[in-house]
Amino acid sequence: MSTPVTVVRYQRRRTPADPGSPMVYLLRQEPRSSKTYTIDTLAEEIETVGALSTEDVIHTMQAFVRAMRKVLISGNRVKVEGLGTFYITLSNKGVATEEECTVRNIHKVNLRFRVDNSLRLVNDSIATTRNAPNNVVFELYTPKDEDTRSSGGGGGNSGGDDDESNMLG
Repeated sequence: MSTPVTVVRYQRRRTPADPGSPMVYLLRQEPRSSKTYTIDTLAEEIETVGALSTEDVIHTMQAFVRAMRKVLISGNRVKVEGLGTFYITLSNKGVATEEECTVRNIHKVNLRFRVDNSLRLVNDSIATTRNAPNNVVFELYTPKDEDTRSSGGGGGNSGGDDDESNMLG
């Protein structure tokens, strides 16, 4: 079973741009609780379960990134089975006439990712099949006693989680 993802409560307006909007509680991943994996660290992970050496995996992944970049800058898509599809989009400003509409109006090129259906993740606490491979286990962060006293309380898991999960949709 995987390590649970720690989440914390936070409060914001239901409609952030509207100062008259009511305050609501939401959940987000605890800041600084995740690690960033590089090709090197993934290669070490792959070496432990496969027949390739770390150096072979690193070389293969670097070649994959180079080939993927080449395909993407040609305006094509890259579909990685079991992961998803990478593609580019662009942003440009609207202009009044067709003559003004040129490639110079493109001010941003974005790399997008659409997840493959086989990789879609599910909250394990509401999943119909417990401990399935794509289920994510979450746990609510509860501060230690001295943290609670110094911060003025709050943040504990004192029930009401069902209300929050319904509110989040």
